[in-house]
Amino acid sequence: MSFKTTFAIIITIGLTIVIIQNTEDVTFTLLFVSVKLPKLVMLTAVSVSAFILGILVSGPSRKKVQDHYDDYDEEEDDDNDRLKRRTDTLSDEDRDYIS
Repeated sequence: MSFKTTFAIIITIGLTIVIIQNTEDVTFTLLFVSVKLPKLVMLTAVSVSAFILGILVSGPSRKKVQDHYDDYDEEEDDDNDRLKRRTDTLSDEDRDYIS
C-alpha cells in the first residue's frame, strides 16, 4: 500500500471517530441566522465540503496527462535520433580512449 493510501485511511478513521463522538446539539450562527443542529451534521458537512474542494483544487486530472502522451509524435523522435547521430563526431578510437 502506498503512503498516500495509508495516510488517507488513517485520516478517514480519525475523522469518523471525531464525528461519532460529537453527537450533542449545538447552536450555530450562520450568516446572522441561529441554527440548532447536532455537531455530527455540521462536522460531516464541513468534511464533505473540504473533500470536494480539495478535489477541485488539486492538480491536473489524468485525462490531461494522457492527452500529452497522445500528442507524442514518433517521427519527431526519429528525427531527434538522426540529429544526434549526425552531430556525433567522435571516432571509434576516441570512444575507446574515453571509456
